[in-house]
Amino acid sequence: MDVSIRKRAQTLLAGFAALLACLQQAAGGPAVLTEPSTGLVLYAEDADQPWRPASLTKLMTAYLAFEAIRDGQLSPEDVVTSTALSQSQPPSKLGMPLGAQLTVDLAVKALIVKSANDVAIMLAEKIGGNVDNFVDMMNKTAARLGMTNTHFVNPNGLPVFNADGTTEAPDQAVTTARDMALLANMILREFPQYASIFALTEVRIGKRLVTTHNGLLKSYDGADGMKTGFVCAAGYNVVASATRNGRQLVAVVLGERSGAARTVRAAGLFEHGFEVYPWKAVLAPTLATWPVETPEGAKAPDLRNIVCNGRKLAKISNKDEKKKGKRPALNPGHRMPAQGNKKKLQAADARSILKPGQ
Repeated sequence: MDVSIRKRAQTLLAGFAALLACLQQAAGGPAVLTEPSTGLVLYAEDADQPWRPASLTKLMTAYLAFEAIRDGQLSPEDVVTSTALSQSQPPSKLGMPLGAQLTVDLAVKALIVKSANDVAIMLAEKIGGNVDNFVDMMNKTAARLGMTNTHFVNPNGLPVFNADGTTEAPDQAVTTARDMALLANMILREFPQYASIFALTEVRIGKRLVTTHNGLLKSYDGADGMKTGFVCAAGYNVVASATRNGRQLVAVVLGERSGAARTVRAAGLFEHGFEVYPWKAVLAPTLATWPVETPEGAKAPDLRNIVCNGRKLAKISNKDEKKKGKRPALNPGHRMPAQGNKKKLQAADARSILKPGQ
């Protein structure tokens, strides 16, 4: 073999080995790619591995709000009220004064765009009468939808601590990529009239303009929802939707090491789904027919030491993510499309936040 050809072959092999090692190192947690209209599963990786949902929990809170509106138990013009319990929630939150009120319509938008932990409590108290009742509703609804490996403990996905405030309680929220895909599909199929809420990149609440944590909405062509989630133990999660040529897909990514990494991985799943669909659809199972295969004795991992260097979960917020300024290199082979047009909500009426009696 010619020396130059041998060297070129060795260079190519070395490059391939480096690429493979980089991809293996960049791989995160569980992932699922589905098509909501048919329930087809186009890609799955560790789909039944237990995981902490973090703020993906708020998708169920929103689902119950949509159900209550549909059933006439709630109106978008009704108001939710800031209470001592809602005020006690750590960021991300609106930080409303005690007794301040917010319309249900704007509360749901703050829940999704801002991922407001206090607003999740306010909605829970409005719909369920109290948080315990609402959590019971969440779990009964999860069971009804077929989310067999999901258990919620609060409306916002924050970790629960023991009385000492420094150690976690044994009962924590848990879900799987499959279950989150199922919930997202049900939202999009049952409540298409609210799809625009999940596509918002910003919303004005009184004098404040709050913006989304979902990087896909600003960087991926066709992205149109849905919700991010983050606590140290869970890593960076996202349930995302994207539409091209009239075909909508939902990607679930759990346990990435940064917000940028979850964006890149979700984008890669979408690219895969849009490219392989014509032949994959013939062979793909559906969420309804695909057997659940939870590993025996599997538990949700704790990524705190990896993602947050051992810091307490309650002390880490999305603001901390920005302060750290750490962004991993993009996965090889994943090319982010050009930035799309930014979607904006018309300025909401400042009167949507009212104090009692006003």
